[in-house]
Amino acid sequence: MKPCRYFVELSYCGTKYCGWQIQRNAISVQQVLNDAFSKFFRRKIELVGAGRTDTGVHAINYVAHFEIDKHINSEQTDHILYKINAILPKDISVHAIYPVLETSHARFSAVYRTYQYFIACQKEVFLPNQMYYYSKSLNINEMNKACEYLLGTKDFTSFSKLHSDVNNNICTVVKAEWEEIEYKSSAEYLQNNNLESLHLYNNQRFYKFTIVANRYLRNMVRAIVGTSLDVGKGKITVDEFIRIVDSLDRSQASSSAAAQGLYLVNIEYPDDIRL
Repeated sequence: MKPCRYFVELSYCGTKYCGWQIQRNAISVQQVLNDAFSKFFRRKIELVGAGRTDTGVHAINYVAHFEIDKHINSEQTDHILYKINAILPKDISVHAIYPVLETSHARFSAVYRTYQYFIACQKEVFLPNQMYYYSKSLNINEMNKACEYLLGTKDFTSFSKLHSDVNNNICTVVKAEWEEIEYKSSAEYLQNNNLESLHLYNNQRFYKFTIVANRYLRNMVRAIVGTSLDVGKGKITVDEFIRIVDSLDRSQASSSAAAQGLYLVNIEYPDDIRL
């Protein structure tokens, strides 16, 4: 039988992992999933991911694909999800499995990816590894003025990890925006079906950065966050931020923001990839 290709939608807390991609001397999300799928299907299964995530980075909606020489119909899906989730550790969860065209690819078929970065303004007690903590005020208006310069198609070398194995550093960014979020009571948290609803403190404030792009360079989002935070803290001006982007020099940008605040939240694909 000709192998059938399937997309898998999943979430993971990246705290214990070296990122998505398999590494020699550390545990990765990809390896844990490969082992779980291989155990369930009783044959070697290798998942191909939508892209790398750094050590400690989380994913709310990650996508991977795999091939297998059997047909999985919709009636079997719930059973398969239940069994595979029972094998997986608590910090990785598979949400959906569905057939796609044999030319569909989790990485190369993606159109846009959305990342969000969360900063807690009060000390985190229950989820210290799921947000970055910064208690002082930030100038969101100036940060957003700086991030407007990221929009469009540009060379993002200034925010790229050095010596990365990519052909070019050109990315197209369609959104880059900071928000300040405040809730007055726990009831308001529970009405919001998003990350903030996990935090049940009164009068809690968050800063949230959202970026949408067709592709990302290694360490790019965290470097952008770290540099725009310096704008918000008053360490650099908007004009200096722009000069950093144009310099194409990673040493000019600020240190990368901590990994625990970063989430891959969505990956968009063409409508015609499914069977």
